[in-house]
Parts: sequence; C-alpha cells; structure tokens
Amino acid sequence: MKKVLIVDDEPGITQLLKATLEGTGKYQVRTENRGMMGLSAARQFRPDAAILDIMMPDLEGTEVLSKIRELPGMKNLPVIILTATLMKGETILSDPMKSSYFMAKPLEMDELLGALESILGGE
Repeated sequence: MKKVLIVDDEPGITQLLKATLEGTGKYQVRTENRGMMGLSAARQFRPDAAILDIMMPDLEGTEVLSKIRELPGMKNLPVIILTATLMKGETILSDPMKSSYFMAKPLEMDELLGALESILGGE
C-alpha cells in the first residue's frame, strides 16, 4: 500500500479524502489540519505522495511543500495541491513544482484518484 499524507485546514475535507482513498484498498492515509503538523507528519510518516491545501492559516501548502522537500529522501515527493483559485474541473500539471498537480476545490473524486495514480506511476 502507498502512503499518502493529506494536509487541509478543513477537517471535513481530510476525513472525506481519507475515507475515499482508504476505501480503494490501495492507500494508507494520514491526515493533518495544520501546515506545521503536516510537516511533522511528513517526517514521521514518510509518505509516497501528499495532498496539500494551498491556503491554510498557519503555513500555506506551498510553504509546507518547500519544507517537506528539504527533508532527506523527500526532494521529489509527488504532490497534489488543492486550491479554490482554479475553475471546477480544471487540473494543471506543474513541472516547476516537480511532479505536482494543482486541482480545483470542490474536488471531483475520480479526478483526484486519477491524478494520484498518475503521480505515483499508475500503481
């Protein structure tokens, strides 16, 4: 099973994503609702991929990602960044962020699962 870290300041979102991903039988999921806690979780959990909200009160998703990628062995961690600034259904693969997708909120679960499989190499 692949390990996925989800960091979003909305507990309802993290619970829904956790249930959806674990329901596939392919993923072990850890959730956090604060950016700094997400960074700490990345150190302990050592995820294969992360799903990060871009706008959080304590530390934005891009800051969390930068700090995670400074950790040993996490430089190229595949990430899906969630944002309300894209139009619904719009997904952007961003090379400058290294194997990252930006996805619009509210999420389409099929799109999210497809993006996650894509960044994990279809596993």
